[in-house]
Amino acid sequence: MIIDFHTHIFPPDVRAARRDYFPGEPEFDLLYRSPRAKLVGAAELIATMDRQGVDKAVVFGFPWRSADTFRRHNDYIGTAVRRFPDRLIGFGCFEPCHPRAATEARRCIDSGLSGIGELAFYQCGIDTAALDHLAPVMRLCRENHLPVLIHTNEPVGHIYPGKSPHTLLQIYELIRRFPDNTIVLGHWGGGIFFYGLLKKEVTEALKNVYYDTAASPYLYDTRIYTVAAQLAGPDKILFGSDYPLLPPARYREEFVQAGLSPADIDRIGGGNAARLLGL
Repeated sequence: MIIDFHTHIFPPDVRAARRDYFPGEPEFDLLYRSPRAKLVGAAELIATMDRQGVDKAVVFGFPWRSADTFRRHNDYIGTAVRRFPDRLIGFGCFEPCHPRAATEARRCIDSGLSGIGELAFYQCGIDTAALDHLAPVMRLCRENHLPVLIHTNEPVGHIYPGKSPHTLLQIYELIRRFPDNTIVLGHWGGGIFFYGLLKKEVTEALKNVYYDTAASPYLYDTRIYTVAAQLAGPDKILFGSDYPLLPPARYREEFVQAGLSPADIDRIGGGNAARLLGL
């Protein structure tokens, strides 16, 4: 089974008139102002999955600042999952610092969504204030045994839309603050898995942390797959395409180019996700 753990879909009104959503949403403006930044719906995602041999996909929206917009987007995610129950697994998404974030998390969980994410702090660091805002959401997910997917990125290198200014220390403090949550760090967790080699403290802190591969072909040499499998363990890596940013098949080509074993490809390509999601 191939499971794509990181895909984005948008409701028809957002796809048809994205510019209407730029005011008051600087993060959406930043990531989607370019017409080359694709917006797709559930049916287009399913068609791509069919063409490229993906069995299931985790789908989520965007961390909107507007409560009305993130509620409507999460409702669209729920509708998509009910339309394609054997193919799509829905996560709830919202601005994690919004006063109604925990209320929306509860509503998403009660409606049958399978996790929360991709939560992001695109224009600020994951500082103590951000962690305080996040705490009620993390508690709800912990109590309901649901994963939380957090946007992270490498703290060095070139700048691109969506690259957040957080640090490895901030990512580490996030993990330490919520040690009993199942946390998926998007985009390889900014490389924090390297510090699992330390002899004290960090290995234990990372025990409930997973890493997705989203945007890897744009960011890393293909050696990232084998290096991460050695350092984090092949059971901690989740294939995520960040579709429609990149097609799923691009990653499977890189798995082979990297020299991953067939067993590790099976784990990363879907086995780990199936276990994590209880499929």
